[in-house]
Amino acid sequence: MLQFYFDTDNNRHRPFELPGAKPHYNPDRPGQVEHIFLNLNLDIPNKSYQGSCIIQLKPIRNGIERLTLDAVDLNIQSVHVDETPQAFEYDGSQLQIQLASPTVASQVIKIAIAYAAEQPQRGIYFITSEQHYPNKPTQVWTQGEDEDSRFWFPCFDYPGQLSTSEIRVRVPKPYTAISNGTLIDTAEDGDTKIYHWLQEQVHPTYLMTLAVGDFAEIQDEWNGKPVTYYVEKGREADARRSMGKTPRMIEFFSEKYGYPYPYPKYAQVCVDDFIFGGMENTSTTLLTDRCLLDERAALDNRNTESLVAHELAHQWFGDLVVIKHWSHAWIKEGMASYSEVMWTEHEYGAQEAAYYRLLEARSYLAEDSSRYRRPIVTHVYREAIELYDRHLYEKGSCVYHMIRAELGEELFWQAIHMFVGDNAHKTVETIDLLRAIEKASGRNLLFLFDQYVYRGGHPDFKVAYTWDGDSKLAKVTVTQTQAKEGSNDISNDLFDLKIAIAFGYLNNESPSELKIFTVRVHEKEQSFYFPLAQKPEFVSFDVGNNYLKTVTLEYPLPELKAQLECDPDPISRIYAAEALAKKGGLEAVKALSQALKQDSFWGVRAEVAKQLAQVKLDQAFAGLVTGLEDDHPLVRRAVVEAFADIKTRESYRAIKPLVENGDPSYYVEASAIKAIGAIAGGTVDGKPKEEKVVKLLKSILEQRSGWNEVVRAGAIAGLSQMKTSDAALDLILEYTKLGIPQALRLSAIHALGTISTGLNAVNLERVLQQLEELSRESFFLTQVAVVSALGQMETPKAIGILQSLANQTPDGRVRRMAEEAVSRVQSTVGTDQGVKQLREELDVLKQQNQELRSRLESLEAKSSQ
Repeated sequence: MLQFYFDTDNNRHRPFELPGAKPHYNPDRPGQVEHIFLNLNLDIPNKSYQGSCIIQLKPIRNGIERLTLDAVDLNIQSVHVDETPQAFEYDGSQLQIQLASPTVASQVIKIAIAYAAEQPQRGIYFITSEQHYPNKPTQVWTQGEDEDSRFWFPCFDYPGQLSTSEIRVRVPKPYTAISNGTLIDTAEDGDTKIYHWLQEQVHPTYLMTLAVGDFAEIQDEWNGKPVTYYVEKGREADARRSMGKTPRMIEFFSEKYGYPYPYPKYAQVCVDDFIFGGMENTSTTLLTDRCLLDERAALDNRNTESLVAHELAHQWFGDLVVIKHWSHAWIKEGMASYSEVMWTEHEYGAQEAAYYRLLEARSYLAEDSSRYRRPIVTHVYREAIELYDRHLYEKGSCVYHMIRAELGEELFWQAIHMFVGDNAHKTVETIDLLRAIEKASGRNLLFLFDQYVYRGGHPDFKVAYTWDGDSKLAKVTVTQTQAKEGSNDISNDLFDLKIAIAFGYLNNESPSELKIFTVRVHEKEQSFYFPLAQKPEFVSFDVGNNYLKTVTLEYPLPELKAQLECDPDPISRIYAAEALAKKGGLEAVKALSQALKQDSFWGVRAEVAKQLAQVKLDQAFAGLVTGLEDDHPLVRRAVVEAFADIKTRESYRAIKPLVENGDPSYYVEASAIKAIGAIAGGTVDGKPKEEKVVKLLKSILEQRSGWNEVVRAGAIAGLSQMKTSDAALDLILEYTKLGIPQALRLSAIHALGTISTGLNAVNLERVLQQLEELSRESFFLTQVAVVSALGQMETPKAIGILQSLANQTPDGRVRRMAEEAVSRVQSTVGTDQGVKQLREELDVLKQQNQELRSRLESLEAKSSQ
């Protein structure tokens, strides 16, 4: 499953466990579920259905007199066991069946439950047109992970039970019903059609699915197996563009995992209002229809390709090899995320994959530093869905890469083949991965798991370098700054890793020559001495960037410049750019400006643009301007965002043509639109007039609707930066109303939080009233947007709305987000108007200081000539 994330703001290393968290274990097993058969009759107009669920259970022991099934908000009409009526009790969340005859071990029983559901809130979703959205397609789809299957059929709803399954469903014509496995029969009955699907390979209940709609069906194939894409009619070209690489991906993953794709077909169904990015139901993945790309979006959007790869990878990791308990979900989510890296490497090359890994690491690091720190494997939580965070996905991906780096290419893939082959159609825990690694390679990697999986955190390295010319010794000092002096047991905070350090020598005719040493880093501070024939031009720490970490480089300016220019590893070049920006000064600006023009890899150029904006010198502007002409849209986007940080009349003039004339990339255009709002809303002298910018952004909102509302969302984001403008607020409020396209409406709701921090009391009250009204809506993504907005506010009045939402929402994710947002608001409530005024005065002083430093740097440069 690919999730959407929510981050609270900076509050270092809060605990993951909230009040009410407790250890969770799989329940005792009464026996083995062998088969589940659902026979359903959908009443789509009334958002209801009725039917039966038949569960074949092979008891594990004699004498079981009572069975407990998960079933939430269902109308249980009758229960039979082997056609004999049974007494039962139902409390709205669990179905207790009192067996008329106690079980006999290994003697299979058939439990038949007749039931109905009306307007279910979770598990199964009915999408229909409505007053404000008359063009919404009619669809029905399910979402089981983590424990939502119990909301649409009675079951033993935990991943440790694997069974075959069958769904027979009656739907109105002309709708198609898609489910797991093979379509074994269809039948017409008047105005309805009956679809009968059979999944012959075992899987857990959360991977059972049903998707109904009037879809276009696009056929593809892999090795004779059907590969099918289902989308709303009229979007067939977008389907090919977005999912057309699927057969090649199936081939690639079959080879990589050492196990051919195991199911009779692979379907991808794009549905409306989907609450996640995608869900890897066995043989039938559901995807959000927002992943479908038009031609222009495909220029610089690889998110869909990564989403398709992620969900496909789950067909092995998660579906074929199933986690036994939610606490081990990193095994599947980490590998699915790492499979995005692997596909990127295969399709686009090593540099692209290295940069993808860096972005995954940063995503985890942001959560670790601002939300909470936790072990990847923990069974202490309130609801299992809380585990589906950046520790699970992105940190899990980084762990798989560290395993690959430790074992080397050949042994790593042998271990993966062993793990998949030994555990196909079985359940696993983290220990099973360790055992497969040891079985395949002889290596015991428990030391790595102890440091990165079973405890939270990562090393924060500070690396210093000096050269002793007399003795021809390079000295590298490595400090683990995460280990704080004075703590009770500093050793618990230290990491013990073998890290490669390279010394680089420039070679005009070929790539730089690297002399590599491997050192053991395990203490708070260590100095390493390396005898070298001559002074190196640059130093590269953690060659290949294999370990999850943060790094601060304290190298002399010449070595950083040489590393930025000549290190073959793009991530090392990015670290050098960050270090140069921190040093500042005209020489750093020159080196960064040169890299923005000349680096061969777009990812480095984009990062360099960000770093140039951090150097508070006017000369940085001249270096950035050239980046607006870069061929790669993601570099242009980074440059535009850098200008938004600079906030000067010159930066406004530089990007205004992009706003007026557009860009081939939706995202570059949207970033430029947002940036002029940020510049207009800044505190620097000579900024453009707010009313002029508001008028421009209003015209964009009126005229530029398009793919996923990316461009108009940029206008909303720009308006949110003008925090003293009544007109900007009026526009944002207008776009939070029902009837506005959902993607744009969600952007406007988010923007209310951003603009709120500069509003007067009257306007702040208007925002609070609107958010309170919006908080009553039940749609998951609307609730998330409301929580995000309220969490940015600096008034205690936001707390009451958040607490009310937390108490009323049925969704554990929203509840947690709201509680985290309450804590954030409480920490910022002390901010008053006087503090805001001080902030503005400080911004003006910073601008004046930048001008003085820029003049001084120019004078010094001239005097040295």
